[in-house]
Amino acid sequence: MKPEDRATGAPVAAAPDADALLRAVAKGDEEAFGRFYDLVVARVFGLVRRVLRDAAQAEEVTQEVMVEVWRTAGRFDPVRGSATAWVFTIAHRRAVDRVRAEQASADRVRRLAPEATQTAADAVVEEATAQLERQQVRRCLKTLTELQREAITLAYYNGYTYREVAQLLNAGLPTVKTRMRDGLIRLRDCLGVEVGA
Repeated sequence: MKPEDRATGAPVAAAPDADALLRAVAKGDEEAFGRFYDLVVARVFGLVRRVLRDAAQAEEVTQEVMVEVWRTAGRFDPVRGSATAWVFTIAHRRAVDRVRAEQASADRVRRLAPEATQTAADAVVEEATAQLERQQVRRCLKTLTELQREAITLAYYNGYTYREVAQLLNAGLPTVKTRMRDGLIRLRDCLGVEVGA
């Protein structure tokens, strides 16, 4: 006698017996595998996803698990547990293996990648270039008159306005502007000659 749906009283098909289906899969029954697959795949995916926390990887591992079930169904021993427990054990093992493989890969990358504390070659080149440029600017500043050098240093390195530079040097504003303009031209020429040499 078949079980009945309590609400409608209609007969309900009995749930497929996972153990019987898996035994049929072990004999190469593709239809049994399809039914077994439909019976367990959603729960296998859920288990794998909880371990991996990544849907794409969980889908991949779930498919690997189901392929393994197809290939190794003959190893299922109902004495040791149910068919679903056997499949979930395979799924959990595969998911953990994937986590370990991802961790090992990340560890290899960290070991092979330069340490954050090491200075990158580009940073060394940039620092050396900046040092050379600072030395060039210092040499060129020495070629200026004292008023030109002081005015440019106060304005460009100390952030003073032209008016403040004029007050600090006790010089007229037009004189400071002229000296700074002439000094900047000489600096440009000096730096241009050294860069081109």
